[in-house]
Amino acid sequence: MKRGWLSFLGRLALGCGVWGMLMTGQADAMPSPDRVLKFAVHTSSLGSLDPHLLNGSQDYTYADLVFNCLVRYVPGDLPRLEPDIAASIPTYQLEKGRQVWTVHLKKRIFFHPGPFNPGYELTADDVIFSLKKLADPDFSGMAGEYAGMTFEKMDDHTLKIILEEPVSPLFFLPKIANHRGGYIVSEKAIQTGGYDAFATHPVGTGPFMFHRYVPKEKCEFRAYAWYFRGPPKLAGVEMHFIPDNDTREAAFVNGEMDLILGVGEPGWIERMAQVPETIIDVFGPGFTGLFHFNTSIQPLNDRRVRQAIAYALDRDVFLAASSPKLVSPVLAPMSPAFLPGGLTNEKIISLGLSFNQNIEKARKLLADAGFADGFSMTLYGSEKRLFKTSYEILQQALKEIGIVVDLNIVSHSEYHRMIRDNQNAIVLYFTLRPNADTYLRGFFHSDAIVQTGISAYTNFSHCTSVDELLDKALKEMDPINQIRLWEQAQIKILHDVWVYPLLDIKYCVARKSDLDYGHDLFNTLAGYPQFDERTAFVSP
Repeated sequence: MKRGWLSFLGRLALGCGVWGMLMTGQADAMPSPDRVLKFAVHTSSLGSLDPHLLNGSQDYTYADLVFNCLVRYVPGDLPRLEPDIAASIPTYQLEKGRQVWTVHLKKRIFFHPGPFNPGYELTADDVIFSLKKLADPDFSGMAGEYAGMTFEKMDDHTLKIILEEPVSPLFFLPKIANHRGGYIVSEKAIQTGGYDAFATHPVGTGPFMFHRYVPKEKCEFRAYAWYFRGPPKLAGVEMHFIPDNDTREAAFVNGEMDLILGVGEPGWIERMAQVPETIIDVFGPGFTGLFHFNTSIQPLNDRRVRQAIAYALDRDVFLAASSPKLVSPVLAPMSPAFLPGGLTNEKIISLGLSFNQNIEKARKLLADAGFADGFSMTLYGSEKRLFKTSYEILQQALKEIGIVVDLNIVSHSEYHRMIRDNQNAIVLYFTLRPNADTYLRGFFHSDAIVQTGISAYTNFSHCTSVDELLDKALKEMDPINQIRLWEQAQIKILHDVWVYPLLDIKYCVARKSDLDYGHDLFNTLAGYPQFDERTAFVSP
């Protein structure tokens, strides 16, 4: 794998007496001792410590604690944007047909000290370095979002981001915000210690510093006293990996955890609400879940087989497996509850594309495709309750039409690796994106086909039929026409049966009543309630 501008210079610094100095610097950055917040998630490990290679909600949680972006969604209050390390929301001018965004950076924002770097002030060099890294497919899971950007440093706290083809702020600003990418990393940490060292000890500017990661156990963070918004009120945060729901719940009830991510199973919210000194938070926007049919794996390349699978499923059974306080049915590839351009359930029903369960029709479609006696297939599911339960329901439903599924449950991080390696015939994926273009292009444009796409990302179905519509929508400046193009793309996606839309689901957590987030919690893209410098334990 090429390393390019990510040099490995300075790896011998450890043996040159630097370690002691840095460790002293890191100790000096710690606040006075106070309580550490302990919370548990429902996975067994992180996918990556590189914030540009995030693989799941647990990774978004980690990145939210350690890193900053140019702009950010207001904690707990999506979709409001505010400046983060930028001094103001960037604006643009058109110069000779190019779109030039000018970014002014705040001063006196400092990177955490790390194993190979002392704490130092962030400059435009770090921002440009980070954005170039985001555009490099060797070091970014979303390189296509940043390809074609060029940069001009004006001074240490001013830079220009140049796009050859103008886009609306609706499309540009999420690229530099705190979801999926946009995280600013330390150039010195990577150039001095090398990329591999950074990937095991990341360095950011956030309210909490990375301390250590113990796979299948926990990830520890320490408060960063020099955080530019003020020193955190917590001494640190511990993220514990407890995929088993009963074990996670017991850890909370016994006082070992201050907060746990909840589960959607019926009755969980009501049961946990009875635990003394406990508050249950239900918040959005949550995720939209789709089954993606991998058409590169036979016989799912046959539309009739995909139709048969869709008609074998009963969406109500999937919904019944979760609390009605959290889930609602979705019939379109993109939910209208979250993003402009989503199609309503009523619209999908009127078009005859809702795929209501019809076992007889499913069996006939299989027979027409040459599989009257059915066939066998191997599927992989995640350890997360909703994934595991949904795959088990899918397994039983397909058995009714003669499709025998050998289901293997793996860790959530392994699941993400496998689906990106194109190993799963039917991929269940829950997500939300900041705008319709990012959502639809990421899942259904041929550029984003996993492994083979120019900007390989999350096109698990290998969809190729809506490129023209999505490309037109990207360049369309009239919002009404843009929405119509997105709607047309979704209708075609359903007609070709690239996916089976499943449900929308919100988050829920149980927290101790003395834990105060420090902000209102309405909705968030971070995958957890968000802890920052204001989060604290308060007296009753």
